[in-house]
Amino acid sequence: MQANGIDLTKASGVYVIAATPFHDDGRIDTKSTDSMVDFYRACGANGLTILGVMGEAPKLDQEESVALSKQIIARAGSAMPVIVGVSAPGFANMRSLARTVMDAGAAGVMIAPPNTLRTDDQIVAYYKQAVDAIGDDVPFVIQDFPLTFSVVMTPKVIRSIVQELPSCVMLKHEDWPGLEKISTLRGFESDGSMRHVSILCGNGGLFLDFECERGADGAMTGYAFPDMLVDVVKLQQAGKRDAAHDLFDAHLPLLRYEQQPGAGLAVRKYVLKKRGVIASDAQREPGAGLSAKARAEVDYLFERLARHDARAKAA
Repeated sequence: MQANGIDLTKASGVYVIAATPFHDDGRIDTKSTDSMVDFYRACGANGLTILGVMGEAPKLDQEESVALSKQIIARAGSAMPVIVGVSAPGFANMRSLARTVMDAGAAGVMIAPPNTLRTDDQIVAYYKQAVDAIGDDVPFVIQDFPLTFSVVMTPKVIRSIVQELPSCVMLKHEDWPGLEKISTLRGFESDGSMRHVSILCGNGGLFLDFECERGADGAMTGYAFPDMLVDVVKLQQAGKRDAAHDLFDAHLPLLRYEQQPGAGLAVRKYVLKKRGVIASDAQREPGAGLSAKARAEVDYLFERLARHDARAKAA
């Protein structure tokens, strides 16, 4: 399925989960937003995903969400497709944002399940209702993130959604542990019981080294060295397994530190600031920054990383 000339079922590589840059007083920093998009392009990102959990989407009002989406879509251009998170408590806001961003040139939207869903039938029914709301001409991504949303999707549930809803084009896979789920889904594809959709993985990239080997097409996450993620995926696709793991392993201490629940966004924004991508590491309230001790720990991790990856030396 294509929208705005893009077929996300064939997406591969790295779709960066973009942060939302703020000034210290909480206003959206439009200048840093442009520099961030330019940075992601220079890193070799294949696409962007905005208004996700790490993009602080719940802290934006509808007008801000629309304005930010339009700015990023325009800055990214056609060569870097943009997926927009449209998850909302009600379908009216979901439909409004989805239709607006698609008209602005988005490649598709991402929908997370509400934490009220408990059964397989409820999950499938919810996505059917979401498609009825936004329109079956809007490509959508399933966000499977049980650690945050408390909704467990089995491979069979995902297969049902994919098979029953042609506008489903991608799975953002963030289950943990989740390697077997990737293998099972690709097995469904091999036996003909599920059509092909792209699988891009999150969780900060923490398991990307093996996810690619299980059949994932790449990553959809916001680790503050997206250029490393791009390189790992390319190395895996080229069959250079040891080189991919060596590069990944060098980043693992910082990646692990960034993946701390509750503190991860603060770490990510601090690193992006250190790399000169955004002017401030501020989060919009409610949100806590890093302590002086935590910043010193990140700085130390940078020093160690720079021994193996020169990209950390410039920060």
